[in-house]
Amino acid sequence: MRILNVTETYAPFYEFGGPPVKVEALSRGLAALGHEVAVVTADWGIAERIRGTATEKNFHRSDSAWTGEDQGVQSIYLPTLLRYRATSWNPAIRPFLKNELQKYAIVHIFGLYDLLGPSVAKACQKENIPYVVEPIGMFVPIVRNVWLKRLYHAMLGKRLLDRAARVIATSGQEVRELTEGGVRKEKIVLRRNGVVQPERLPPKGVFRQTRGVPEDALLVLFLGRLSEKKSPDLLLRAFSGLPTRIEGRTTQLVFAGPDEHGMEAKLKELAAGMQASERVKFTGPVFGEEKWAAYQDADVFVLPSRNENFGNTAAESAAVGTPVIVTENCGIAPLLADGAIVVRHEERALKEALQKLLASGPLRNALGQKATAAAEKIGWAEPVRETEALYRELAEKR
Repeated sequence: MRILNVTETYAPFYEFGGPPVKVEALSRGLAALGHEVAVVTADWGIAERIRGTATEKNFHRSDSAWTGEDQGVQSIYLPTLLRYRATSWNPAIRPFLKNELQKYAIVHIFGLYDLLGPSVAKACQKENIPYVVEPIGMFVPIVRNVWLKRLYHAMLGKRLLDRAARVIATSGQEVRELTEGGVRKEKIVLRRNGVVQPERLPPKGVFRQTRGVPEDALLVLFLGRLSEKKSPDLLLRAFSGLPTRIEGRTTQLVFAGPDEHGMEAKLKELAAGMQASERVKFTGPVFGEEKWAAYQDADVFVLPSRNENFGNTAAESAAVGTPVIVTENCGIAPLLADGAIVVRHEERALKEALQKLLASGPLRNALGQKATAAAEKIGWAEPVRETEALYRELAEKR
């Protein structure tokens, strides 16, 4: 089966958070099952990103786009003429659709609030090709430019979703959001995300050594985009209320992730106002082996999001045995079961959970073991098979 995945952001641009990781994992999984998979996406500077790297030989440039090949997946990076935050204008999508779309049996559109998805959906309707939409937690406009997002739904989003063959949600929470927002329940398919585990983990202590974190410090880690939606400020306030030393060890908070709309500066100002600057570090984005090294070296990982359809970073942290605290607003919470502490999205609850974990090594060890066991059950094999079955069903109906 020939499958086309459409996403505004894709590997190697992991600074955009979970979407590139998800689309890459699904695409590779489907290719491994013998399908021909292509990903069409925006070019955020692929030439500069691959220059001088080992993967440069896997890419070539044509008159209309850069094309890459990795583990059986073809990636097509369309030139970006205009950009507004994570939304781009890519006029080359029109000739691509005209010349290539009819080759595919099924199309999967990831995300909302971009221009690629609606363009592809319109062409799919014309060619009678079924398409699936996966909002990846973007359906409810809760932070940043809410009025623009509502305008998008009125002009493009409603039509995009209404005419989709199926809409994929990754948690029960997202199912509720979609149905309450007017998407027909019979059209929604629940299919969870998975977690990608590395073949090997880096040695312990590497991240602390390279980032200047004391070997004996109690390290609390936030890894992900520093965005309002993920509530890093809530974590900072909760952490600032903790003692500077617990069990004779200093407490340290690390924010590892790309800045979004000046959030890092706001957090630094907040930390200074609470006299916590010396205990808070900002590393910027970390990827690949350094990301896993950060999980390895953390004593506690926290995902304090106000709204999170899944929570890949919490699953990844659990996979290496690091104790996890998540808010009840994260879709991953039920899947981790007793392998995580689940708290309300409020400062006091988060502070109490942090103090409880940091004050007890045996509790951290026990929770870490349970987290690893839970993560082993949420790999990508099952979601890939479920996605393949959905594609076959829709392609046969066509």
